Amino acid sequence: MGVATGIYHTSYRADVALRHTRAEWVRLALVIVAVVAAPFVVAPYWLTVLNQIGIAVIGAIGLNILIGFTGQISLGQGGFLAVGAYTAGLLTAKSGVPFPLDLVAAVLVTAGVGALFGLPALRLKGLYLAIATLASQQIILWVVTHWDAVTGGRDSLVVPPATLFGLQLSGDETFYWVILFFAAVAALCATNLFRTGLGRAFVAIRDQDIAAEVIGVDLFRYKVLAFAISSGFAGLAGALSAHYYMIVTWERFTLDVSILYLAMIIVGGLGSVSGAIYGAAFMIAVPAWIEELSRNLSSLAFLQPDMPAIQQLIFGLTIILFLVFEPRGLSRIWERVKDYFRLWPFRY
Repeated sequence: MGVATGIYHTSYRADVALRHTRAEWVRLALVIVAVVAAPFVVAPYWLTVLNQIGIAVIGAIGLNILIGFTGQISLGQGGFLAVGAYTAGLLTAKSGVPFPLDLVAAVLVTAGVGALFGLPALRLKGLYLAIATLASQQIILWVVTHWDAVTGGRDSLVVPPATLFGLQLSGDETFYWVILFFAAVAALCATNLFRTGLGRAFVAIRDQDIAAEVIGVDLFRYKVLAFAISSGFAGLAGALSAHYYMIVTWERFTLDVSILYLAMIIVGGLGSVSGAIYGAAFMIAVPAWIEELSRNLSSLAFLQPDMPAIQQLIFGLTIILFLVFEPRGLSRIWERVKDYFRLWPFRY
């Protein structure tokens, strides 16, 4: 009996397919079954966590497009989330713009703001670019908290419940499907983006920008596009959060949020769409699990006052451990697991 030694393609159609083996299709089917069944079997607390993960997945995918695939560092994701949230919230609350249209407006406005702050990327790299994007975070929050006539300043913005085809979208159960839909669309769009010339130009800039320019890649154009596309994803996540929580406040978009999203793609795996999903799920679910554990176990009640500090400690240790032991994150760990079972018993 012959043993398969690899995956070989005999046509271009097979080569460009998103799924190449039967095992991949089986895993996809199991994931679909799991996410469809989740709202019917999980507790209300964990349904809320799943919704938070879904929103975080969209923002993390956008940030990974910029950092993981294009190599442009950013510490302003929280600010771009704020732009999307306030755009959607203001259009809905003050202008009565319907739900799908305010999402489109939030994506476009945030993409424009991201392109504006991406202009320094042509001349700045590394830590210098990080400081520039950190400035964008501070500038956006300053505008939000001081533009009283539009944003309400430091006061919270109340967003009325969204409606779609006459159905009111409120509550975890209803909004779960909305978030799931947009998270799936975001993952599919990002995956296919890097099968196009635009995505390949992003990767070329990441690998060696000087060589990319030599072969005809317009660095200015593609770096600004990377910021715009990444910010557009963040704008969608921010807009969904505005409708989900039905309240927008600047305190949800501080620098801590930008650091959290950076941790998501580091833990999940830079340069991987699936890694952004794994990282978002990990960084949202683990603190939630710790919090629920401390509430349910009376023996840990003494830790309750220090729980925020403990969560930050675990947060920092997780990033350090992944950077030291597996810089490519959860996605690489999962790849190794799949390779082990695919090649078993020939481990070599």
